[in-house]
Amino acid sequence: MAPRSRSETLLVTTVQSGVAARHPDELIVEEPMTVQLDGTVVSTTMRTPGHDYELAAGFCHTEGLLAGFPVIGVRYCADGPAAGTEFNVVTVETGGRAPAPRARLGNTTSSCGLCGNDAIDELCARLVPLPAAPAIPLSVLQAVPDAVRQVQGLFHSTGAVHAAAAFTPEGEVLFTREDVGRHNAVDKVIGRLLLDGALPATGLGLFVSGRASFELVQKAWAAGFGTLVAVSAPTALAVHTARRAGLVLAGFVRADRLNIYAPERLLVEPGPVA
Repeated sequence: MAPRSRSETLLVTTVQSGVAARHPDELIVEEPMTVQLDGTVVSTTMRTPGHDYELAAGFCHTEGLLAGFPVIGVRYCADGPAAGTEFNVVTVETGGRAPAPRARLGNTTSSCGLCGNDAIDELCARLVPLPAAPAIPLSVLQAVPDAVRQVQGLFHSTGAVHAAAAFTPEGEVLFTREDVGRHNAVDKVIGRLLLDGALPATGLGLFVSGRASFELVQKAWAAGFGTLVAVSAPTALAVHTARRAGLVLAGFVRADRLNIYAPERLLVEPGPVA
């Protein structure tokens, strides 16, 4: 199967200093993708095509739909040719061992992945606090955004996507995923780890290029990440959730500074962090 196009070039008009000019501009593609679990529809999300299997598997894992049962297959569509649905329906298969899924009450947009769930507490009730793990050095956390930025190809060409990445305690970026939806990018990272048999992600860190919402903290928690690094701010609920999880949450991360929101108090030596 040929790779799906993730961007499209269109003619646009740019006005600069009162002068208008027409030129081609590369824009990110956004299409709906329906996720099925054992043939039952569980969600439709607006996403950037690419790594669709990872997205579907990661979504099912972070939503708790798998209930611990292994994924035995992922494929486009479930009851016909993939081309018939324009490669926009993906089925995750457990051989019917996962509990019958309950569909979301509404569709998922590219900006909000939690819309339609009945209650936040229901998402966290199935999770237990993360096991204690050696802390990732603050200097490593500060270096991650620049390291990820170097491999954000879609962002460099379109300026319209978020990124998520898994990284080691030594600061090695294992892989990066980009998507028009920040929650999709995170699910793609988690889906890759799931399909590789590398969950829980104990000891690894998760980077996100935008804000740290409750949902992203919940997804990091569900995948077993001990650290979440964001370049923007967290929400208050995200901080409360990270503290409940025992997850290190860092925001406004830059090469020369960062804020630690969870745990409630991080003991560091006085003086420069780096």
